[in-house]
Amino acid sequence: MASNARLDHRNPLVFDTHELGRRPGALQRLTRTIDAPADLGIQGVIGVPEGTPVELELRLESVMEGVLVTGTARARAEGECVRCLEPVELELEADFQELFSYPDADDRGRVIAEPGDDAEDDEDRFFLEDGLFDLEPLLRDAVVLALPMQPVCREDCPGLCSECGARLADDPDHHHDAVDIRWAALQGLAGSLEDGEKDEMSGAEAGVDEKQEK
Repeated sequence: MASNARLDHRNPLVFDTHELGRRPGALQRLTRTIDAPADLGIQGVIGVPEGTPVELELRLESVMEGVLVTGTARARAEGECVRCLEPVELELEADFQELFSYPDADDRGRVIAEPGDDAEDDEDRFFLEDGLFDLEPLLRDAVVLALPMQPVCREDCPGLCSECGARLADDPDHHHDAVDIRWAALQGLAGSLEDGEKDEMSGAEAGVDEKQEK
């Protein structure tokens, strides 16, 4: 993935490979704890809160084409259960591996005169810039793949009542008496008849009372 932006070595997600050198087979192990960048995760679903510590363990290996970066990121992710909307928190562990190519070498490690001529190939590749590489794009992809697309507070979460929104896990016996819509009209008619009968009985009782008074 080619980029015209200059990398800043002060960025905690930018790493320097000068100490590693270009001798194939050279290895370097690094550990670093950084503050999570904004929007690290699946937006609106679950992710690592901005500023939360992210522990990185990296293994840098010099190869003919560039530097092979293998690593693991660990952090705390927060989200919302898709069934009951209760908060969800989980320990995230995301593994990743990517080759950062030397800008003057092709995919076989051969030096090329004018790097970047093949734009289509460059779009699918990561490059070193003055011996630096930016881990952020790789970290973002790894975190998204490691997170659940539909997080739940527990595997058997029953969710919310579709009638009133009550959390069913808090009241396993929660239910509503279902009314068949085919009988709803008849129930309304029955109620009207009962009210009419009550009115007639009240009228009859009133007539009897009047006769008794006479």
